[in-house]
Amino acid sequence: MGRFKPFSTAPVPERAILVGVDLGNSEWSCEESLAELARLAETDGAEVVLTMVQRLDSPVPKTFIGKGKVEELCSYVKSLDADVVIFDDELTPSQQANLEKIVGEPVKIIDRTALILDIFGVHAKTHEGRLQVQLAQLQYVLPRLRGMWSHLVGEQTRGGIGSRFGQGESQLEVDRRLVRARISTLRRELDRLDRRRSVQSKARWDSGVYRVALVGYTNAGKSTLLNRLTGSDVYVQDELFATLDPTTRALDLEEGRKITITDTVGFIQKLPTMLIESFKSTLAEVRAADLILLVVDASDPHRELEIEAVRSVLSEIDASEIRCVTVLNKCDLLSEEERREVLLAHPEAQPISALECQGIRGLLYRIAQEAAQGSVTMSVLVPYEKGLLMKMVHERCQVIRESYVQGGLLATVKADKRMAATLEPYRAVEEPLGDEPHNG
Repeated sequence: MGRFKPFSTAPVPERAILVGVDLGNSEWSCEESLAELARLAETDGAEVVLTMVQRLDSPVPKTFIGKGKVEELCSYVKSLDADVVIFDDELTPSQQANLEKIVGEPVKIIDRTALILDIFGVHAKTHEGRLQVQLAQLQYVLPRLRGMWSHLVGEQTRGGIGSRFGQGESQLEVDRRLVRARISTLRRELDRLDRRRSVQSKARWDSGVYRVALVGYTNAGKSTLLNRLTGSDVYVQDELFATLDPTTRALDLEEGRKITITDTVGFIQKLPTMLIESFKSTLAEVRAADLILLVVDASDPHRELEIEAVRSVLSEIDASEIRCVTVLNKCDLLSEEERREVLLAHPEAQPISALECQGIRGLLYRIAQEAAQGSVTMSVLVPYEKGLLMKMVHERCQVIRESYVQGGLLATVKADKRMAATLEPYRAVEEPLGDEPHNG
């Protein structure tokens, strides 16, 4: 036994250096943005060993950071034995190539976009989610295809046999064509899934079920809230982008109305445009909602900036006009003074703690109030042979009073505009005489 030394099989975290440029034109300070980048890196399994910042009026076209800073970076990479350098802003393909050449192999040079795409690749679980991430990754990779066949390009410079066919360039073009073809295939598949989702969404619209969508900054507690409201067991973890795939659950309000609640992908500042584009079919769940609950981590000192980042994405996906209620989550982590301050800044918001089950009844009452906006109170007589319509009355309306009479179900209900239009042909002007109603 003594001859064999045990060794750990746990993966060794990559050592990461973070680099940010302070341009002085962002609402987020460079330090705050880099702190978030560090959380993203840790979520992806890296260990941050150093953070570097440079103040510039504009990024350096060739290397993003200045020449002196690049030399400083190279020395830190060697002394700290770094595996990866992560830039807080998106690098152009040429900037990335130049930095890789200067820093040298095997150190990887990536940017915030590549890091987020990598995290999404790990966390996407459904078929559609994986397709969406793959599409975004390929769109990112396409302009960065280079140097893979440089050994063949080198043959051209020497002349002689085989140099006239330009093997390197042609192989690179083959790669690009293959990537473009795969992008087209993925888009077609996602369009097909999007059409299917639209049919399902239309069916939900036609059914008239009130739809609520949870949106918010990543790690604001949306999944925990969904679990608390609906009694489901959606995956919850204290990490960025723990859940990507939309999850819809049904919920019966106390008044008897059935609604659906959908948890969606978390947002983040500097969310790559290609990701928003790829996830448009998923985010369609937000656009189709009757009510948006904007879930905010009330204990986060950057909550105002995070709210702004979420509203910015909502605007990008044409969902900014939908009725929105701010939900201040994690209020149990605030002192009384902090709580008063937050509520003063957001007087219309609903304070809760999803984890501690505080304020949940108040939130459900608020959702019921929102669902009842524009409701019509009406008396209807639904014939017994209209069984589906009877079911819809009980699921979609607030039933104030109901009786079973000779002609069918006689009920006084509070219905939304869509349901009221459906019930209009069955409106009862007055209760039929001679039938003794009995409670159902």
